Amino acid sequence: MKVLFLDESGDHNLSVIDPQYPMFVLGGVIMDKSYAEGELVRELNAFKMDMFGRTDIVLHTADITRNRNGFEQLKEASFRQLFYQRLNTLMRRLRYTVVACAIRKGDHLSRYGVAALDPYLLSLDVLVERFCFDIGKVSGGGVIVAEKRDPTLDRELDLAWLNLKIQGTRFLQAHDIEDRILGLNLRAKKDNIAGLQLADLVVSPIGRHVLGKADKEDWRIVMDKFRASRTGEVKGYGLVILPK
Repeated sequence: MKVLFLDESGDHNLSVIDPQYPMFVLGGVIMDKSYAEGELVRELNAFKMDMFGRTDIVLHTADITRNRNGFEQLKEASFRQLFYQRLNTLMRRLRYTVVACAIRKGDHLSRYGVAALDPYLLSLDVLVERFCFDIGKVSGGGVIVAEKRDPTLDRELDLAWLNLKIQGTRFLQAHDIEDRILGLNLRAKKDNIAGLQLADLVVSPIGRHVLGKADKEDWRIVMDKFRASRTGEVKGYGLVILPK
């Protein structure tokens, strides 16, 4: 069985568009469930133990960049350099496939106006499709794990998932989604889920790249992990940028 771990970068709210980051990215990592619960956990714990002497620290991009919640030592330039060097080595070595949907919020709003769909829900449609294609015609072949946010947003996500199982998407019938994906599970950040932490590390470089900011090593690693066609095409297969 496969698992798709989801995370986001940016705000999905269309009434507030940050000029510094006018983007919303919903991205995820796909891997075998046995790998997610075994080797991935061991690898991340070994990395945390090596760097911080503890395994209860949660890898979260916002905390890492702001040197907080256990990452205060990153204020030291030499430690920070070592941390990123080892993190990049780990991210390159781990076995996972990346799928993501990036939405330029201003363009999305300009094109569709009041009919513009919520970026989170639109992205979810795209990623559920890609995950189903990745699973193939396997009954109960996958499960989705996303991070809890707040009760209102979590309820919206549950309703969006229910809607997908009732209406399907443009390219997938509802019964195919319900047959292939067992469910969508919400887990809290404090649960220290390895797959969710990896998803978190993957979405930020995608957002930076789509915005046109300078690519760093983490983007090059993600680029090599994207779901792709047999000919190596990533656009539309692993990365969808909207509006087209």
